[in-house]
Amino acid sequence: MLISASLKSVSQALGTLLVLGLLGAAPAQAQRKGRTSAANSDGSLAATSAPAPRAARLQPLFGGLTAAQATQIIGEAQLKAIAASFASPAEASSFFATKGFEYLSENKPDTATYRFNLAWLLDPKNADAYRGLGIVASTQPSPDAAIGLLTTGLALAPTNTLLLSDLGTSYLIRYGQTKKKKDLTAGLDLLQRATTLAPNNANAWHELARGYFYQEKYVEAWAAVHKGQALSPSSLDFGLVSDLLAKQPDPQGTFK
Repeated sequence: MLISASLKSVSQALGTLLVLGLLGAAPAQAQRKGRTSAANSDGSLAATSAPAPRAARLQPLFGGLTAAQATQIIGEAQLKAIAASFASPAEASSFFATKGFEYLSENKPDTATYRFNLAWLLDPKNADAYRGLGIVASTQPSPDAAIGLLTTGLALAPTNTLLLSDLGTSYLIRYGQTKKKKDLTAGLDLLQRATTLAPNNANAWHELARGYFYQEKYVEAWAAVHKGQALSPSSLDFGLVSDLLAKQPDPQGTFK
């Protein structure tokens, strides 16, 4: 999963028990699962029921619903009550986006998705909501959905370095699948912008190194690896280091 920076902690309180009552139950706990097997009286296997369809609120942007359709799922009265517990819908949206990132850090993607969806519904211009949903979508086999969501978020916040880094990484992932040069070019451009605006973003440096590796620019790739390692040793991509060593020795002699 793509998470290119440490997650923010919540500094706000819900303010009323009403919101707690409306949102206290995690969506994942309510999700129903279909049976996977059964037996007839003679011991043979019976037809299995298909898994229950995934609830719209557990899919990014409610599975592609309009804001009006999504509001009907949440309930217009409930959504108004939630917004009324904050100074503004934008503040409520910011709160739920922050909660979404917290749930992602706790490996609760369904609950996180629901919070990001609420953030989007409360403020469709909240770039963090799109970033969170993009991270959720990045678990899919194809990065296309993640790229779409992150691109929308970046259009709302063009200098958001986390979005730049995540979107750049997504393009490199797609390049790894398709080998289309335009994806590599787009990924490198975004990651170069991210490291220029936020030189302390270790993950962006490591992803930039991967992009240089794809370009066979091994000297530049090693330099980016060392910048990322100096900022955060724990974020080091040992797979990339191994790939680089197979092509060229580490100029600094750190990795052998």
